[in-house]
Amino acid sequence: MGSALGYAAKSAKSALEAFSFQRREPRPGDVVIDIKFCGICHSDIHQARDEWGGSIFPMVPGHEISGVVTKVGGSVTKFKVGDRVGVGCFVDSCRTCSNCANGEQQYCLQGMTGTYNSYERDGKTPTYGGYSNHIVVDENYVLHMPQNIPLDRGAPLLCAGITLYSPLRHWKCGPGMKVAVVGLGGLGHMGVKIAAAMGANVSVLSQSSKKQADALKMGAKNFYIMSDEATFAKLAGTFDLIINTVSADINLSAYLSLLTTNGHMVLVGVPEKAMSIHPFPLIMGRRSLAGSLIGGIAETQEMLDFCGKHNIMPDIELIPFQKVNEAYERVIKSDVRYRFVLDTASLK
Repeated sequence: MGSALGYAAKSAKSALEAFSFQRREPRPGDVVIDIKFCGICHSDIHQARDEWGGSIFPMVPGHEISGVVTKVGGSVTKFKVGDRVGVGCFVDSCRTCSNCANGEQQYCLQGMTGTYNSYERDGKTPTYGGYSNHIVVDENYVLHMPQNIPLDRGAPLLCAGITLYSPLRHWKCGPGMKVAVVGLGGLGHMGVKIAAAMGANVSVLSQSSKKQADALKMGAKNFYIMSDEATFAKLAGTFDLIINTVSADINLSAYLSLLTTNGHMVLVGVPEKAMSIHPFPLIMGRRSLAGSLIGGIAETQEMLDFCGKHNIMPDIELIPFQKVNEAYERVIKSDVRYRFVLDTASLK
């Protein structure tokens, strides 16, 4: 077992603090990764505070991991020492179900093994995430980071990037499509950049004008302030695809009315409590309400390669681990542009 140093939540009500723990010994198919950076996802906060239920403590959060390979097992063929790599939201799956066979391990019918707040396939060994100095992962669940993407800015691609890339790709985002992104936060700003690179006409739907200039620089063609109810009437039937990235309880029925006939609204943000809709906006336009969860390993690598090709990177604020609790509060207040990234050098 290898000693690791990180930051952990000891309980749902506790602040994160320095934490020493043991990583499992590397197996023949594993790579050992020296973690350089780890992004802070809003879901880290939900889970560290047990807002979704079922959290496992002590918890070392973090599933937006970038680093460098320091050791490879004897049967590893995809990586070598010195490779720049990433690890996303899961580190294993059953590998045999139909979804795993189709490269959609995130929908593993037996449940994927989360990078943290989960158990290894033995059902008893807890997983610990990227708020730490190293990690041991099976090579089949590790990604190659493009050479032109710095590791600090690449880290959030492993969740925020793939969370937006996957639904945009699945619903065939491309030239001529009118796409709206609800919320310009850690997820939303990646949606704008990726959809614009795919050739779509992109709009941002926000509650205020504070981020309008940023949105337009990122590739959005339009920016609409949705706190004005008249905007809903103005935009009725406008968009082919809406990606809702916010974790707040919004009026889904009102946003569904903004879709064209046969349009789709996809949820990627998860609020703390259940939401409700009226069926009329769906029925009257044969519209669809759907959800999307990250992406499989092959699609995540595809996303990284796409971002490398188009020079797409998240906007980040790099912070030391000692400011993680302050960062959590700022994320809740939407006081970050647009993703906090923890610098593992601060652990030493």
